Amino acid sequence: MIIDFHTHIFPPEVIAHRQEYAERDPWFAELYGDPRAKMADADQLIASMAASGIDVSVAFTFGWSDQGIAEECNNYVIEAMRRYPGKIIGLAVVQPLAGARAIAEVERCARAGMRGVGELMPHGQGYRLNDVALLASLAEAAQALDLLILTHASEPVGHLYKGKGNVSPYDLYAFIQAFPGVKVVAAHWGGGFPFYELMPEVQTAAANVWYDSAASLYLYRPEIYANVAAICGSHKLLWASDYPLLGQRRMLDYARASGLDDAALGLALGDNARGLLGIGV
Repeated sequence: MIIDFHTHIFPPEVIAHRQEYAERDPWFAELYGDPRAKMADADQLIASMAASGIDVSVAFTFGWSDQGIAEECNNYVIEAMRRYPGKIIGLAVVQPLAGARAIAEVERCARAGMRGVGELMPHGQGYRLNDVALLASLAEAAQALDLLILTHASEPVGHLYKGKGNVSPYDLYAFIQAFPGVKVVAAHWGGGFPFYELMPEVQTAAANVWYDSAASLYLYRPEIYANVAAICGSHKLLWASDYPLLGQRRMLDYARASGLDDAALGLALGDNARGLLGIGV
């Protein structure tokens, strides 16, 4: 089973009227206001999966700063899960600054079968991942409901790009220290956080952290897979494309050319995700 742990889908009406949504949500405008920015709906994701040999995709929309739009888009992902059972597994997008309303949305989405919360985008949504007082209720709800939390992360060095943000290894470390019982998926290789697992105290703190490979091709050489496996263990790898930013087939070929042995590659491409998502367990 091949599982893509990081894909974005949008309701057709959002794609068709992106400028209207850009006017309502400035963070969305920054990344998707340009008509050339790639967007996809659930049907397009399913078609990509069929063409690429992918069995399951973890899907979510966008880290909206507007909680109302987040709820509207969560409805679409729930609908996609029902239309494509076992093929699309949704995560709930929320705006933590919405307080109790965000927690109620997490609970609603969990009842609908979503397996986590994310993608958190603190830099665009107006908070910091190290704001543990703000995020405590979200983390507590996720742990109580057995949901994972997937968060954006980015390197504090290297080239700039739209949406890179400032979710640093420092922020991620503060979050996982504050909420050690929460299952955390750090997107984009955790912004370099795996390398800090060479420090014994960081590795201990990161016991419940996994790393997805979304957008790797834009960020690292392919040997990132083998390096992270050597430092953190291959059980922490989650293959992800960041579709439609990057094509699923292209990212699958990238992973297969990474130098991982067959056993580690099998873990990365699906076995780790199956365990984390409770598929067939």
